[in-house]
Amino acid sequence: MNPTPRPQPLVIGDFSRPDGARHPHHPGTYVISDPAEIGVVEAARRPVGGRPVDDTFECMCQEGLRADHHGPQVRRLLDPLSPEGIPARHRARWVAAAPAELREYAGALASGEEEPRAPHGVPPAMLFGWLGAVRDEPRDAAWLLAERAPGRLLAGTPTEQLAWGVRETDRAGLDGAVRFFASEEFTTRHPKRRRVPDTARDLLLRHARSHRPADLPVLERRLLRAPEDRIRRS
Repeated sequence: MNPTPRPQPLVIGDFSRPDGARHPHHPGTYVISDPAEIGVVEAARRPVGGRPVDDTFECMCQEGLRADHHGPQVRRLLDPLSPEGIPARHRARWVAAAPAELREYAGALASGEEEPRAPHGVPPAMLFGWLGAVRDEPRDAAWLLAERAPGRLLAGTPTEQLAWGVRETDRAGLDGAVRFFASEEFTTRHPKRRRVPDTARDLLLRHARSHRPADLPVLERRLLRAPEDRIRRS
């Protein structure tokens, strides 16, 4: 017996409410890949009789992405401000997966706060791990939050502390560290604040060379050497 084929993901883009209201951390494009959620959307499109409410749902535009020109029932499901909408489900899943020390901060961002109070005492290694964590639905409606939240907290961290975090993090954290050190939040720092001790610099370059080669040229160009690489002593 052949297994039931997994439905094709729905790519949602250009969503805006008629009143112009918008969640501050809602992406312009996201993907619905969970079969149950796809089923809910398709059921809303095809009420009694099976005829689509809105035939423009499958309009192909923006480099092949499906535009979200939906009927009212589907629009309610995809409303980024609705607590019962699919975007809210995606954000809730992302919050639940955050480290316990960061869950309150993640929840505030997911609820729509633009500048929630940052948690204190969170080590950079944990933030790198949060940024680099593998997500089951990497392009869902929470993907922008998953990129912004750790970056916001890391952006205000001194380079010396970031370097220790690189030494202390795990493999997923190294992936997040490479992403951060290659990002604008770090590369636009003053040259004096881009000096990274050799141990951390070598770890970043080695990981980028093996796992994120697209980031390697930026790191080689923007990571400056520190005068010395001190060993922490107890």
